[in-house]
Amino acid sequence: MHELSDPAGAVSAAGPVSPAGMSSAGASELSSVGSPALAARLRDVTIRIDGTEILRGIDLDLPTGEHLAVLGPNGSGKTSLLRILATYRHPTSGEVEVLGLRFGRADLRPLRARIGFVSVGLDPLVHERARVLPLVAVARQGGLWAPPDILDDEELRAAAVAALTRVGADHLGDRRVDTLSQGERQRVRIARALVTDPTLLLLDEPFAGLDLGGRESLLADLDALLAAPDAPTTVLVTHHLEELPVAIDHALLLRGGASVAAGPIDRVLDDATVSAAFDVPVQVAHHDGRWRATVRRA
Repeated sequence: MHELSDPAGAVSAAGPVSPAGMSSAGASELSSVGSPALAARLRDVTIRIDGTEILRGIDLDLPTGEHLAVLGPNGSGKTSLLRILATYRHPTSGEVEVLGLRFGRADLRPLRARIGFVSVGLDPLVHERARVLPLVAVARQGGLWAPPDILDDEELRAAAVAALTRVGADHLGDRRVDTLSQGERQRVRIARALVTDPTLLLLDEPFAGLDLGGRESLLADLDALLAAPDAPTTVLVTHHLEELPVAIDHALLLRGGASVAAGPIDRVLDDATVSAAFDVPVQVAHHDGRWRATVRRA
């Protein structure tokens, strides 16, 4: 499970703050931001824990409306970077700006209403016997526990159905969470993030635990989601090039907490950089929008 710290203040790590629950100062500050040209900007970002550097000197510009893949082996700092973008962790040093707000200079909690964070690390906070449609509906309010009458609110019901439909899961509305397959659960996690109409969507290893069919089915839905004109700016963390949706247009390769390469995906994903990131000799191929990495055997 991924532990979430909350440097910005006490708030549930399981979902975004409801816009209705913002302080007037927070709402005013956030509304003044508008739509910045960069969804995120990181400069010389380092996380140091007990003398160990989890991230080291990371620079990143994420343009609004573009989609970024963060790739690297286990322990390379991918999830730590995602927690920073989710505003649940501050760096030890460096500058971070997300959706126009600078860390250390603003209350970040209101931002969480605009950030959809999808991670299996949040699963223990969700009741296994909850039914899917009310669980997605209550996420729009930043909640985990759906009151019995939540679907009486037609706006919430419609938003939940729409979010499930966007990930091909509208048929799951009456199911209980504990009856779902891994692929179905992942669709519900993403729907809970989408129901808030996020500006920034963060996907932490969305294909983990899926078989080949489940992966390809979810990939097709993510392809459609990210290609839509109103798609949120998206950051997807994965170990595998084969798991990249076609719409991903930028990539960041990490190794040992440091950046190996960053930029447009067709410039970053080549034999040399992917081999350096994963410390194995790799041949990279790109065909019909899909990427593939094959280890070269001696």
